Amino acid sequence: MEYDSFRAMSTTILLAAEGSAAQEGFVHTRSFIEACEQRFTRFSSTSELARLNHAAGSWFPVSAEMFSLLQAAVECFTLTGGLFDPSILPDLEALGYDRTIEELRSAGPGPGSALRGRQDLPSFGSIEFEVSNLAVRLPMGMRIDLGGIAKGWIAEQATLRLRKFASTCAVNAGGDLFLVGRPAGQEQWEIALEDPRNPDLDLMNFLAEPGAVATSSVARRFWQQDGIRRHHLVDPRSGEPSDSPWLSVTAFAPSGALAEAGAKSMLIGGPQFARSLVASHPEFYYLAVDHDGQVWVPDDGTERIFQV
Repeated sequence: MEYDSFRAMSTTILLAAEGSAAQEGFVHTRSFIEACEQRFTRFSSTSELARLNHAAGSWFPVSAEMFSLLQAAVECFTLTGGLFDPSILPDLEALGYDRTIEELRSAGPGPGSALRGRQDLPSFGSIEFEVSNLAVRLPMGMRIDLGGIAKGWIAEQATLRLRKFASTCAVNAGGDLFLVGRPAGQEQWEIALEDPRNPDLDLMNFLAEPGAVATSSVARRFWQQDGIRRHHLVDPRSGEPSDSPWLSVTAFAPSGALAEAGAKSMLIGGPQFARSLVASHPEFYYLAVDHDGQVWVPDDGTERIFQV
């Protein structure tokens, strides 16, 4: 297995592939990921996402990539009953997350600001699509952040491009993975589960089938605002950082977007929501880590809990 690692989307990107064309594939895949970062970032006033947010209330022609990602995001919003909701951008900004996480930690957040009532915000599910012209209309007043689901979507699309050069390959975008094929001599991929209480340590290893794996955690993107610890996993029902009994959730799903949305919504919703989601959508599976470092896994409508 050959590897390539670089920084993008404020995280570490790891490419892995087997075969003589791996290095050539890395060049093409890296270029694709970097182009997607420029397209989907909310931290550049000239990105496609920023221009789409600015055009809210009007029809806006978008790229095929943006159109595909937004459709996937609306599907995930519906599937999770709104717990996955990219329209929480005003909440993130009010909590101080108005710049990249590196800039936030360097300069510190601004003072907190008051949020509008949740009933005043348009529903993310009310986005309109015009397929024939690849156009999108956000409701007036809506501004969205695609950072999380974009990573999952990009990991999948990048891996499918890398597959043109290597039949066994994977992309890890800061915990959002997409896996194709099986490593030589192995029946499954072996993946380390980070300990959210100490991100420099691994809690355990697990085996994964080809497909998508995504982890949402409160361990890495956090900051202090007015003496209060904040993190980026906002509960759309309150506009505040999630107060979940879980510190991280790793979700398994057929697509990168589904895995990312599943991990985020299950972390926000906690055990009861996770049970319900897996019961109604058996394509999902998850591992959750709580404040004591115990690992929760679904088991016939409940969870089995392991002390690692």
